Amino acid sequence: MVEALRHRGPDGDATRQVGPVTLGHTRLAIIDVAGGEQPLDSEDGTVTLIANGEIYNHRALRAGLEARGHRFATGSDCEAIVHAYEESGLDCVRDLNGIFAFALWDDRRRRLVAARDEFGVKPLYWWSDGRRVAVASEVRALLEAGMTTASVDPIALDHYLACRFVPAPRTLFAGIK
Repeated sequence: MVEALRHRGPDGDATRQVGPVTLGHTRLAIIDVAGGEQPLDSEDGTVTLIANGEIYNHRALRAGLEARGHRFATGSDCEAIVHAYEESGLDCVRDLNGIFAFALWDDRRRRLVAARDEFGVKPLYWWSDGRRVAVASEVRALLEAGMTTASVDPIALDHYLACRFVPAPRTLFAGIK
């Protein structure tokens, strides 16, 4: 999956297994070029994040979170997501102003969280067979994982031909949302 996304993040990559989850990330370094590699962790290591995008209000979020005792390890705008999640749980997305998609593993709650900005500027695709789930920023990465095949969703195709778009959560690929 990471190799399928390399063109989106040529400045580095990382893969880490946390609990039952494997998080993989490719990086296009823009903010904190030297120190903002992902995955990013909470102070105690119980929350691990990979993210794509930009958090416009990360400086203000950071100031408020630091005032409440959070310690940042990088200058990355995406690290604000980790600490906002620690502070507000799933409601953290309401505090984020930006374009983003992320996957976060919460080891304490044994919970995988995947979210994107409300307008869906940054893509987030997922697939599940009821036992496993895979999340990626491109369909190609899900196909390269070998968990599903590239077959057409006939209902989505009908929507596309009738409306010239496919309404979420469907995609033109069967089983990929």
